[in-house]
Amino acid sequence: MMRHKRLDHRFVEHIPERLDPGILYVSMEYATSAHSCCCGCGEEVVAPFTPTDWKMTFDGETISLRPSIGNWTLQCRSHYLIDRGKVIEAGPWSDEQVEAERRRDRVAKARYYGQSPTVEPPIQAAPTSATPNFWRRVRDWLSRKL
Repeated sequence: MMRHKRLDHRFVEHIPERLDPGILYVSMEYATSAHSCCCGCGEEVVAPFTPTDWKMTFDGETISLRPSIGNWTLQCRSHYLIDRGKVIEAGPWSDEQVEAERRRDRVAKARYYGQSPTVEPPIQAAPTSATPNFWRRVRDWLSRKL
């Protein structure tokens, strides 16, 4: 169940170190957004805006993100959509569904960046620091997505 049913947005240049619950931070300068997980677990959720990741729509009053937010690597495994500032809970996914989406995502990225979609990117080791700073987590996450 989602603890936060709505996200107010805040346009910022830099994503703050501490994310207030219920706030979607949007950095146009860095083409990314971040928020505290809507389930209430407190984990940071980063959604970068790229041709192969999330798309952000601002209608002058509210923000929507597409596709949905699937927190498959978090313990909560929450899954939701952000539509005009409203948080809409989506159904859980099986491990097979998650892996199929990851494969689709890798193929989409490979095609977009002009690589052979049949080549799997190398598996990267998890960061050694238990709580790396925000920008390191963003960099590590992006390197896994590219």
